[in-house]
Amino acid sequence: MLFLDIECYSNYFLISFLHHKTGKVAAFELHDTQPLQIDGVKKLMNNYTTVSFNGLSYDLPMIAAALKGFSNARLKALSDSIIKSNLPSWRVCKEHNIFVPKSWDHIDLIEVAPGQASLKIYGGRMNAPKMQDLPLEPDAIIQPEQFELMREYCANDLRTTQMLYEKLSQQIALRQSMSEQYGVDLRSKSDAQIAETVIKSELTKLTGNEYRAEQYPDNAVFHYHDPQFIEYRSPTLKTIFDRIVATEFTLGGNGSIAMPDWLKDTKIKIGKTDYQMGIGGLHSCEKSQYVVADENTVLRDADVASYYPSIILQQKLSPKAMGKDFITIYQSIVSRRIEAKHRGDKVTADTLKICVNGSFGKLGSKYSALYAPELLIQTTLTGQLALLMLIEKLEENGISVISANTDGIVSAIPKDKERVYNEICFDWMLTTSYELEFTDYKAVASRDVNNYIAVKTDGKIKRKGVFAETGLSKNPDATIIFEAVAECVANGAPIEQTIKQCKDIAKFVKVRRVQGGAVWRDVILGKAVRFYYSSEVNNDECIRYAKNSNKVPKSNGARPLMDLPDVFPSDVNYQVYIDEANSLLKEVGYA
Repeated sequence: MLFLDIECYSNYFLISFLHHKTGKVAAFELHDTQPLQIDGVKKLMNNYTTVSFNGLSYDLPMIAAALKGFSNARLKALSDSIIKSNLPSWRVCKEHNIFVPKSWDHIDLIEVAPGQASLKIYGGRMNAPKMQDLPLEPDAIIQPEQFELMREYCANDLRTTQMLYEKLSQQIALRQSMSEQYGVDLRSKSDAQIAETVIKSELTKLTGNEYRAEQYPDNAVFHYHDPQFIEYRSPTLKTIFDRIVATEFTLGGNGSIAMPDWLKDTKIKIGKTDYQMGIGGLHSCEKSQYVVADENTVLRDADVASYYPSIILQQKLSPKAMGKDFITIYQSIVSRRIEAKHRGDKVTADTLKICVNGSFGKLGSKYSALYAPELLIQTTLTGQLALLMLIEKLEENGISVISANTDGIVSAIPKDKERVYNEICFDWMLTTSYELEFTDYKAVASRDVNNYIAVKTDGKIKRKGVFAETGLSKNPDATIIFEAVAECVANGAPIEQTIKQCKDIAKFVKVRRVQGGAVWRDVILGKAVRFYYSSEVNNDECIRYAKNSNKVPKSNGARPLMDLPDVFPSDVNYQVYIDEANSLLKEVGYA
């Protein structure tokens, strides 16, 4: 396996390969005094599996053009067209008569990685040893003495790509298994793309038809259909339900359904808690809330298992482009997944889980064969209305619901009402056909419904939002602060103790994307910056935007840390982190 990356300038072109085991880098250059070693590049492309970040859209077409004999100037023109034209790269390549050989075995990580971020930002999220932006402007003329600089920069990107591949190794292994099972290369696809590909493949096998996205007229109107089991006692909830059924939901210009103003502005009060509905899901409106279980109270989380898939199957909801056969395939996938889980076949279960859950992400994409805006609102609104049924019944019986979000609720149950709680939940499951899964907590500390810490009875900590571990999904934001708050809430550990005992500088850094690039003390840092708070930097000093000298948010007193050191820095300003953690403790209602 080889990791590949290219750099392209008007007078310089570079293709670099990194061997996944030896770590050796092979660089192939094209400039005035160096013709491209076409045979060498072809040999590597034809005999190795190559891995890139955004290679299918950019690197592979560029390599194909270089192997076709494009000059530096033509390569630069093609590169600019791919990057700046806003057209799909295949369209640009077709115009330039460029075709990527089908024999090249390639994995592109850009869709496999969660969210949408640059390779540099993913490097920051993985605590890459070195974060480095393009050292020369894209329109620069590269001088011979700068060739080595370009090779080093490209090699660092290759090492970051390898880190990302290793971080995604389980996801890629699963995609490899699915590719073999379905006879389609799924290694470079997101979960949602895989779900669509697999479902289309299964449907085509069943019907012999090909499937494309359904076309809806602009401003198309949809109605929510009564699923025939929603019932309320409260006049307020009855009125809201009737109004939802009568509402015309309109399709926006981007293919998504617009949220009606009246529903967006309506807060539903049940017991002491306010709730808000939305196209995406129900959520409660609590802030700064700290609740503890005691000898008289049980804190219990009730989550609906596979909520949206259950709704789709229960109501037999099919995308218009696919018809009723969709339900046959979807039910088959869900049933096979359950069977695989029961027999301990984790690979198959995880494979089919991607198809079950990933398919929902395509219901709102107007370019997908699964596109079905009417199905989307039918699913999400049913989920919210059903949860409100459960919440109303619990509150009527003296059981407080302290939080609700999309597919679950957390309740504070008086010990003498635990049996009542269980009966209500059981009746709700019978009425709706949905299944609840329960987890008990010792304490819940929430800044708001999307950002909270929940301490389970076994001492394990569930973290959501800002408290969750960063992983590949979000930028590091001085994680030691959230770790200290979680340890304080869960175990009573003093904030100062947790912060000062930590000697992992990666937990103190913040990573930011800076549009147009950042500067600190006249040093250009690039568009992705990493920094920590230093006791040797004045608080009125900050990192600034290169284009207008505005301050990069929360960078006062910060020192850039583009290269992670081997030794913990001696100038970490602990007090900044301690103050932020104590402030956050207040925000979750703990202090």
